[in-house]
Amino acid sequence: MAQDSGTRTLISHAQLRRGRGRAIYWTLIAVVVVGFTLVFLGPLYWMVTGALKSGQEIAQTPPSLFPQEPQWQNYADAWNNLALAKLLFNTFYYAAGAVLFQLVLDTAAAYALSKLRPIFGNAILAMMLATLMIPAMVLIVPQYVTVIDLPILHINLLDSPFAIWLPLVANAFNIFLLKRFFDSIPEDLMAAALIDGATALRTLWSVVLPMSRPILGVVSIFAVTAVWKDFLWPKLVMPSPETRTVSVGIYAFAGGTPMNVVIAASVIAAIPTAIIFLIFQRNIMSGLTTGSLKG
Repeated sequence: MAQDSGTRTLISHAQLRRGRGRAIYWTLIAVVVVGFTLVFLGPLYWMVTGALKSGQEIAQTPPSLFPQEPQWQNYADAWNNLALAKLLFNTFYYAAGAVLFQLVLDTAAAYALSKLRPIFGNAILAMMLATLMIPAMVLIVPQYVTVIDLPILHINLLDSPFAIWLPLVANAFNIFLLKRFFDSIPEDLMAAALIDGATALRTLWSVVLPMSRPILGVVSIFAVTAVWKDFLWPKLVMPSPETRTVSVGIYAFAGGTPMNVVIAASVIAAIPTAIIFLIFQRNIMSGLTTGSLKG
């Protein structure tokens, strides 16, 4: 006896066709969508509108939903008083270095584990993934001790960009993402490159990397956002005002700066990452959802 191969859901298709069932269904969908939209966009709306309020208005209770008299000067004050140009340049510099180091070293590690298959490769990968179970706060002290006295070389890396770049290179999650993507590349292509006389490095450069642009874009976005949003580690290893990131710089000036100006600085600091996401969101989604390649 033939059975219905359709997908079973909590609400049957017959109920959805009825007037009452359809109304309840779309009402629930609308409530869920609006609720999640308010949860995610509410803090952003408060931040953007708060940056346009006066000091008295932003401190009043209950808070106002719209600025009574928009204070556009807050953005200019934030840019000038907090030296945001220097802070943003520092953060861009650290983010660019993090992207470069991760693309080179994490890609090499993932390629070796996926295609070269070294001895004990699975054990090495398992130990890498095990580090994801360790809370990041637990690693702060050993990392800091390493930074102030780099083993073997005995170099102090405080106020050096390598203090931010080197810890980010050892990213087990990115290596795992890259390896999974490399695993999906057909072995026939690798064998064809080997027959043509290509070395492992040449195969990586000419075959693997051109096919891996989506996942490389995802890793790059992760590297940028990791540097941009991080606060505690840059605060520890970048004590000088000249080397601070934007998050640490805003915090340092917040004590003697009006709250509306601080919020305006936060809005300015959030704009670059929002633009990057809007531009590359399609690449991000394709890189995360690509699980196999057709031969």
